[in-house]
Amino acid sequence: MSNNKNINQDSTEKISIGRRLSFLNSQITYLILVIIIVGIIATALNPNFLTLRNFFNIMQQVSVLGILTMCMSLLMISGGLDISIGNMAGLVAMIFAKMLIAGKGIPISVITVLAIALILGFINGLIIAKSKVTPLIITLGMNYVFLGVALIIGGGRPQTITGQFEFLGEAKIGPVPVSIIIYLLILLFAFFLRKNTKYGRRLNAIGGNTQAAFLSGINVDWHIISIYALSGLIVGLAGLVLVSRLGMVRADSGSDFALQALAAAIIGGITFEGGRGSLVGAFFGVLLLGILYNAMNIIGVNSYVQTIILGAIIVVATVVSNIGKMRR
Repeated sequence: MSNNKNINQDSTEKISIGRRLSFLNSQITYLILVIIIVGIIATALNPNFLTLRNFFNIMQQVSVLGILTMCMSLLMISGGLDISIGNMAGLVAMIFAKMLIAGKGIPISVITVLAIALILGFINGLIIAKSKVTPLIITLGMNYVFLGVALIIGGGRPQTITGQFEFLGEAKIGPVPVSIIIYLLILLFAFFLRKNTKYGRRLNAIGGNTQAAFLSGINVDWHIISIYALSGLIVGLAGLVLVSRLGMVRADSGSDFALQALAAAIIGGITFEGGRGSLVGAFFGVLLLGILYNAMNIIGVNSYVQTIILGAIIVVATVVSNIGKMRR
């Protein structure tokens, strides 16, 4: 009996040690450490950085990016990708602004653009599922389609709705901006969908091995189409937050978001292989980008240099996330 007890204790200790080592080697741990280091440096340069007000300011600034990153993360985990989400959000925002300017009410305009966004996502998913062409190529092409349609609708001019629709972008519930609450709700929804539903587990299976998922009886095409449609709906919400925050919209207002969302997802440990990755990690990836941009603005780093830094971060994060695979 005592030998069995010792064996059980040894096994328990090994599992505990393994979990601690796994945590120490996780990308989320590295992210948190980097965020702390950047925060300390930024605070040393400007004491106003480490305040609750500035934290809310950072979170509000990255709210649209955060929502789009959840879309990108869900798609990448399921083996997909969508380079068009930024311009899709811009197109949705443009249509919404034009409807308000034309005298349409806010409720009908919101419902209309969300329905349009869902249809656009559905179209992306349908083409990808039925053509079997890599999502990168399809969504890259659709990215230009969405931009072109937005240019036509807006006539190449900015559309201003200042003061007409500020709730999603500027209003607060207590001290917390509504845009942050929406972002966190989308994060919780995505986390629950992936971890606690059969649908989410099937998406993981498809991302991990599409052929094996198909042979196990999963309707792969339906799941691909549906996750792109759901992603489109979430992108539509991001477009509404975007136009609400800016009070105006240009055709290219969302152009930079796809690259940034991809960067945040990769930084958070989401891989191109599909089937694995952490939405919590993606959240910290968004937070790190927000803190970096905020800190660089405080320091006065040139916007062109910021773009270079973003590209370098993507490369470094991809290498770091691939270290485990290299060791195997």
